[in-house]
Amino acid sequence: MSTLKFLTLAAGATFLSTQNPSQIGCIKRNPNVQNERTFIQNEASSSSSTPVSKENKIQVALLLDTSNSMDGLIDQAKSRLWNIVNTLTTLKYNGQAPQIEIALYEYGNDGIRDENYIRQVTPLTQNLDLVSEKLFALRTNGGNEFCGAVIRDASMNLNWDNNDKSMKLIYIAGNEPFDQGRVNYKESVSSAKAKRIYTNTIFCGDRNEGIQTSWQNGAVMGDGKYFNIDSDKKVIYIETPYDIRISECNSKLNDTYIYYGSKGSEYKQMQLVQDKNAEMQSASNAAERTVAKAKKNAYKNDNWDLVDRAEKDANFISNVKEEELPAELKGKSKKEVKKAVAAKSAEREKIQKEIEELSKKRQAYIDTEMKKRGNSDADDLGKAIEKSIIELAQKNGYSL
Repeated sequence: MSTLKFLTLAAGATFLSTQNPSQIGCIKRNPNVQNERTFIQNEASSSSSTPVSKENKIQVALLLDTSNSMDGLIDQAKSRLWNIVNTLTTLKYNGQAPQIEIALYEYGNDGIRDENYIRQVTPLTQNLDLVSEKLFALRTNGGNEFCGAVIRDASMNLNWDNNDKSMKLIYIAGNEPFDQGRVNYKESVSSAKAKRIYTNTIFCGDRNEGIQTSWQNGAVMGDGKYFNIDSDKKVIYIETPYDIRISECNSKLNDTYIYYGSKGSEYKQMQLVQDKNAEMQSASNAAERTVAKAKKNAYKNDNWDLVDRAEKDANFISNVKEEELPAELKGKSKKEVKKAVAAKSAEREKIQKEIEELSKKRQAYIDTEMKKRGNSDADDLGKAIEKSIIELAQKNGYSL
């Protein structure tokens, strides 16, 4: 995940013929690979063994410029969403994994019916399938980019956590001067800072131009980080011999979800559609999504999945109405429903553990290839966000 620029690489025939990802044991990491992602993965416990914190959260608001020139930025966001999620899930506070919530805004689009051309696409949510769906639906259009206004809206209108232990982050990306519009960015950033919300800025263009047009100053004022990226650069990937097996695990993982409620089947279908969206970006992106889906502190679907809901509320199954259940559970006794849910829960736990182990092997493979090619210092949207998350997390008492 800390790979800064992915390179297209087919797994070698010799490697594939001698190593079966579904059978071999854990691969030990190369001690010479000094990569942030490597360090994180070595330190992180499996998703099933690390307790999830019920007290604090890591909340991230992505503010994306959707004006005409930003198609490349949106494509990078699509390609790096799950990579970003996986960075967040490696963090722990006092040995516990904070809950992850992500919000999405767009700004600078003439098609938005708002005087400042801003729109809250999703609130802060653990419904990451919804975030993915809305991200893939974004379209660019000419407009005016008012950074101060969108930062103000995000800091004021999102449901930010009041716990001082929670980490709250804004990431705004764009390519026009930071000080445009009637809302003063200095006031917006200062107000966010007063709520302990860090403002991080990502300028899509030359670094010095971003400094001259106040993007760096916005980050400095917000106690965040300033980055510049080439938003037109395509994210290219390293294929690994573990991707196929991870894909197979994803199919098995999906089978452990039991929908309920009037819209349960719709959410279940959304899950499958977002799998397809990830696959359309690349096999690597699909693998990243599967890894994220195996993390309990990030990918939660208790609003439509009986397994997650029963874990959250032990009495829910005893009280759920029969008409809310899927066809295969209608007519079953409460005892039988509980037994079916418990079986799926145990199956999911097993699959999550396998995905965790495969993800470590996969990342070790990527790290080794990246070191060989010497391309670990290139930036893109995902890397910019990842790097700042790690730095700010350590500053706020989170461990990797």
